[in-house]
Amino acid sequence: MTRTTAPVAGVAIVRRPRRLRSLWLLALLGVLLASAVLSITVGARDVGWSEILAALGGGTDGFDQAAIAKRIPRTLLAILVGAALAVAGTAMQGATRNPIADPGILGVTMGANLAVVIGLAYFGITSASGFIWVAILGAAVSAAFVYTIASLGRGGATPLKLALSGAATSAALVSLVTSVVLPRADIADAAQSWHVGGVGGATMPSITLILPFVIVGALICVATSRGLNSLALGDDLAAGLGERVAVIRLSSAFGAVILCGAATAIAGPIAFVGLVVPHACRLIVGPDYRWLMPFSAVAGAVLLTIADVVGRIVARPSEVDVGIITALIGAPFFIAIVRRQKVREL
Repeated sequence: MTRTTAPVAGVAIVRRPRRLRSLWLLALLGVLLASAVLSITVGARDVGWSEILAALGGGTDGFDQAAIAKRIPRTLLAILVGAALAVAGTAMQGATRNPIADPGILGVTMGANLAVVIGLAYFGITSASGFIWVAILGAAVSAAFVYTIASLGRGGATPLKLALSGAATSAALVSLVTSVVLPRADIADAAQSWHVGGVGGATMPSITLILPFVIVGALICVATSRGLNSLALGDDLAAGLGERVAVIRLSSAFGAVILCGAATAIAGPIAFVGLVVPHACRLIVGPDYRWLMPFSAVAGAVLLTIADVVGRIVARPSEVDVGIITALIGAPFFIAIVRRQKVREL
């Protein structure tokens, strides 16, 4: 049962019982565990529990052992990338009060993509650690550019102007990526396969590399949760409550850029996770960002893990990259949100 209170200036905020939300979070964690198990056992070659236990003990044939050794880091990377993109999307929606904010829609992902391609083509960057720093820089520059363009003119950075600026910027950056890659046949294959977005090339070193960035970015976003709740009431009212509006907005955007840049550097540009997940989680826990952040992290991990499993089985023995699966899921969802005329801001 929900409760409604009016703590500030007659603004009604719907609160869901803490116990109910805790139960939902535990249930979602259970779904994540089941998804991880499914990811390890299902693929071009299905593996049972007996084979998994035998492989962990080194007592099975080479095919099963190789499959399990590949799927475990792949599953862990899908969990980390899904959680990172979902939290980044949640933070962006809160900071901009834009219901269609998403790292992909706002051009942040493509900015990271272009930066990685430039680093690969012109600066000889080949290490994953180098890609992460370059991607974070590219994501930050792209985010600042989109927000600056959307802020021009009357009304400031409205949701519609942000979406249009992000779409235009993404289109321009895609063209720039193509112009960088086409003359360089030596990097074309690697750039093209990475550009689609996927977790098939996961390794334990790459997971170890991305983990600190995901933790730092997530902690920054979580630390701004209370401030994002105040921003949802409007900038003037948030300032009246003692919140430093600019600091909250910049901090949450900084955390989102770290998450998006790190995820894109390792897995490539994966769209719509940061759009779909926060909206789905709001149906369960409401608009409180203190709960929405952890729910989005777990739900994002679930979504990307299941999408990766679907990509493995729909075209056996070949695979469909997870970036394509999330696009097929997210594009109709995006259209549905845009058509809801009542949803103009958060």
